[in-house]
Amino acid sequence: MLVKTYGSAVYGVEAITIAVEVNINNQGKSDAIIVGLPDGAVKESLLRVESAIKDNGYFMPRTRLIVNLAPADIRKSGTAFDLPIAMATLGASEQLINPEKLTDYIIMGELSLDGSVRSIKGALPIAIQARKENFKGLIVPKQNAREAAMVNNLLVYGVGHLNEVINFFKDDTTLQPVIVNTREEFAYAQSDFDIDFCDVKGQENIKRALEIAAAGGHNAILIGPPGAGKTMLAKRLPTILPPLSLQEALETTKIHSVAGKLPENATLISKRPYRSPHHTISDVALVGGGTNPQPGEISLAHNGVLFLDELPEFKRAVLEVMRQPMEERKVTISRAKIALEFPASFMLIASMNPCPCGYFNHPEKACTCPPGAVQKYLNKISGPLLDRIDLHVEVTPVAFSELSSTKQFEKSESIRKRVIKARDIQEARYKDSEGVYANAQMSSKMLKEICVINTASQNLLKIAMEKLNLSARAYDRILKVSRTIADLSESEDIKAEHLAEAIQYRSLDREGWGG
Repeated sequence: MLVKTYGSAVYGVEAITIAVEVNINNQGKSDAIIVGLPDGAVKESLLRVESAIKDNGYFMPRTRLIVNLAPADIRKSGTAFDLPIAMATLGASEQLINPEKLTDYIIMGELSLDGSVRSIKGALPIAIQARKENFKGLIVPKQNAREAAMVNNLLVYGVGHLNEVINFFKDDTTLQPVIVNTREEFAYAQSDFDIDFCDVKGQENIKRALEIAAAGGHNAILIGPPGAGKTMLAKRLPTILPPLSLQEALETTKIHSVAGKLPENATLISKRPYRSPHHTISDVALVGGGTNPQPGEISLAHNGVLFLDELPEFKRAVLEVMRQPMEERKVTISRAKIALEFPASFMLIASMNPCPCGYFNHPEKACTCPPGAVQKYLNKISGPLLDRIDLHVEVTPVAFSELSSTKQFEKSESIRKRVIKARDIQEARYKDSEGVYANAQMSSKMLKEICVINTASQNLLKIAMEKLNLSARAYDRILKVSRTIADLSESEDIKAEHLAEAIQYRSLDREGWGG
């Protein structure tokens, strides 16, 4: 007897529906085989399925059993096909009352040997595809049920054991669909942060620089000695970024779902992600890839912040692979038979010591590095990568008087309101420009139209370029940052004071910086 049910395979951040066909034939030799380009984990599913079926009082057919995963030219990987194969096998061996009902549902889950159902990756994109193809419902492990239930107009059932699924197809009142009020939960968690900018004592100039970075979507690098507060400040950047929109939250959640990074019983990611990989990371782990391509850290930071601590300690080859995704805001992983695209629109915040010992230009401690070591240390970061970083911010140690102060510092909520106001101005400005939503993304052509400065400001910029020996690449960056500063002050025009502040943030472009 031939019985069909449906599963789903995730490629990139999208799902493809897979037909799971099981045919039991009494003629020929007694064996079981899976076809349709299964990987090792899928081939092993027959052993898990057999154990789970027998352990729960059913029998495994001892005749010719063929499992086909269609379309057969797409490689299938992972353990999530265990449950649909088990249900189709029970249907084909006439152990289910209504096997024809199987075609109304997408069924996914890994089976333990006793029939328990384990969690899967990618439940959200699977649910989105199931709704798109008008399936009646989706049956997934209960650990993934709330994640999948974010998709409306689709019945989502969470199960913990094979018997629950069998009983459901005998009598569909045994399971109740999972209901999630997505908007309510999303709105509640958006401003619920454990950390705040008011925790940071002093460093007002650095807070101002990060406010500018957040307002314009600019990348930034913090340069300062150990213990100056670079990491502490970077961790608090998501608390002043504008809240995620529902569409951005959905995109971000899909990526984390595919990577298996969502906690159990999670729903939408409501806060902007913050990723901080160690400097020993490989290029594949950073941008994505692998035998079965998975999103990397830059995609997990989509719509959020990627923080690279001690930037010169990262392998140069690892940093160089980021250059193209930083420009295109996506990364394409190509293989012989398939090309997958992962979104990667993130803010890069990096930090570094000014020299190997960490105390170059320190107000109190002497630098012990030999001549030329400072420049050699800086040269570990390539020019093209620095070219994509708009703000270079020098961080100095906090004085004892500020550390011991009982003064109340400005909360993230207040800074965030100013950032949102500036982003609203930019949203109106770029409403007709596809793919541009912040000043940092302006093209050279847009720069000439939007960042017009008067003669006095032109002269100021000329003097700064000459006196500070700024490199040519600093020119565009200064104009973009000054446009953001003007937006924060709600000014239509870029004024001289906006330009003067932007010029401060080009430390590493000064010729001879670092001796």
